[in-house]
Amino acid sequence: MKRSRMLASFVLVLVLGTGQLAFAATSGTSDVILQANATVQVEILDATVTLSPTQTNYEAGYVQLLGASGIDVRIRTNSSTGASLKVKCADASPQITLTDLLFKTQTAAGGSGTTQTTFTAITASDQDLWTTTTTSPTYTTIQTDIRVQNLWDYPDPGTGGTTAYTNTLTYTIVVQ
Repeated sequence: MKRSRMLASFVLVLVLGTGQLAFAATSGTSDVILQANATVQVEILDATVTLSPTQTNYEAGYVQLLGASGIDVRIRTNSSTGASLKVKCADASPQITLTDLLFKTQTAAGGSGTTQTTFTAITASDQDLWTTTTTSPTYTTIQTDIRVQNLWDYPDPGTGGTTAYTNTLTYTIVVQ
């Protein structure tokens, strides 16, 4: 019994002694770290556009869609170095000859970026349409002007209706 009493006194001294030496923390900190990645988004607003040449277009040799009548593409990026919007026609057998299908944009570049301001023949490889050198956290709309030239090279049987020649353009946006 004497031994039990001694052990109980020792435990009581140990508990009381420890309680006086350490207190629970009343505050603390935690770091929150966001590891941002340069990201881009592209959204095609005009999935299909149709060019319907008139007699005046045939006489001029081309038909075109400009500005808001062309293809609208929205982009955004959080990249501090900007982004590049590219376009190509990678159809295996395009119906409109690529040298006859031209593109450009009148949309001003972002920051000190660039724009394709003169009609240029589309190719099967990516070509820069528009670039920005700054972030664009809200959507920016880039309008693609389209021109098809050499209209006399695209026959129609003239039996009513029209003959449709279709090419698919592919837009890609990449971080600069």
